[in-house]
Amino acid sequence: MIPVFDGHNDFLQRMVDAGAGRDRLWSKGDGTGHLDLPRMQAGGVAGGFFAIWTPSPDSEDDAAAAVMKANPPFALPLPDEVSNADSLPRALAQAGQLMAMERTGTLKICRSAADIRAAMAEGKIAAILHIEGAEPIADMDALHLWHAMGLRSLGPVWSRPTRYAHGVPFAFPGSPDTGAGLTDAGKQLVRECNSLRIMLDLSHLNEKGFDDIAALSDAPLVASHSCAHAVAPSTRNLTDRQLQVIADSKGLVGLNYAVGFLHPQGLRDPMHGFDIVLRHLDHLLSFLGEDGVALGSDFDGAQMPEDLSDASKQQNLIQAMLDHGYGQELVEKIAYRNWIGVLERTWGR
Repeated sequence: MIPVFDGHNDFLQRMVDAGAGRDRLWSKGDGTGHLDLPRMQAGGVAGGFFAIWTPSPDSEDDAAAAVMKANPPFALPLPDEVSNADSLPRALAQAGQLMAMERTGTLKICRSAADIRAAMAEGKIAAILHIEGAEPIADMDALHLWHAMGLRSLGPVWSRPTRYAHGVPFAFPGSPDTGAGLTDAGKQLVRECNSLRIMLDLSHLNEKGFDDIAALSDAPLVASHSCAHAVAPSTRNLTDRQLQVIADSKGLVGLNYAVGFLHPQGLRDPMHGFDIVLRHLDHLLSFLGEDGVALGSDFDGAQMPEDLSDASKQQNLIQAMLDHGYGQELVEKIAYRNWIGVLERTWGR
């Protein structure tokens, strides 16, 4: 199998929810969700970014929002910011779960590209600690503390405002050009992440925030789990102009498998085959080149295509790329080599 390094999953909250059953959930699986150790091994998933994420509080509008998203066009308001007091305990609990997974001996939390290569060589899952939505980071002292705990990737927002930036609302069709850019605290966050060599993730960020980071950052620009707006005009997808800015920085985009972001009409119907997935990949490659495209599944965070229904099915996509005419070298780059390359350019070796 060609190994896969995955740009985004939301498995850690499932570990928190599992309580005393968390070790079995990781090591054996429970038949739910998209990801666990056996399914990663079956699909050749050698590692990836494990996201810490704080959900918005439950709302009476959640059911209505689900109906709207299933019947585009739709435009949902941004959720309110979650306070640091509410988000920090959740974030620490999820970080603790990743550390518990490391203690099983099956996974290694990686702080360098060399760590990733070593973990893959040892047959361990190479995990990157990522925060999606910077609410758990109260200030720059907290950022340094999280870095000392292993944080190496940070998304300033998850589709709602933080003290640092503004996210894109969920809407289809729609533009990512919504709301203001980075706050002063957000600009300080970018500079400090650059100093610490923490990767900044542009997925979920609005267009003005994207442009502010592009102007401020000295690192390659990365969107860990996004698709092409020209193929599917979701607010969560990247415009051609944004793709060119990422390409100019020698950055990278990880393709999101979420059906609602892939589908040209924004539909969340069951998706069979890989035609639409390959349309996005072709478009991303046309801007970013062979070194700028990777994979970012969004496992355990979104509805997946039927033939990519969980991590065990990753080799279906590998075969589809080969059948589409991508050569072995290009498929290996998209599958895992490009992630290691952009992390080397961001973190150093």
